[in-house]
Amino acid sequence: MDKFIFYKYIPVIVMSFAIIFQYNLFVTPEKLEQKHREILSEVAQVYITKSEFGNMKEQLVDINKKVDKIYDTLINERGI
Repeated sequence: MDKFIFYKYIPVIVMSFAIIFQYNLFVTPEKLEQKHREILSEVAQVYITKSEFGNMKEQLVDINKKVDKIYDTLINERGI
């Protein structure tokens, strides 16, 4: 008699599995790796790396020094 108790729950169990597989509620490792690669490529297109930022910062410092030298040269030539 105990075996027949599960028979009334079989349609619910089957529908649960069908919904899980139909809507892809569980992610496979392949899909997860593919999404990870997509995210990395999008991030690489939008943001810069820390080393690139350091290089740009050094370039801005150099530009600022050169502008200061030009400014000092112009001030000294005018005699102000």
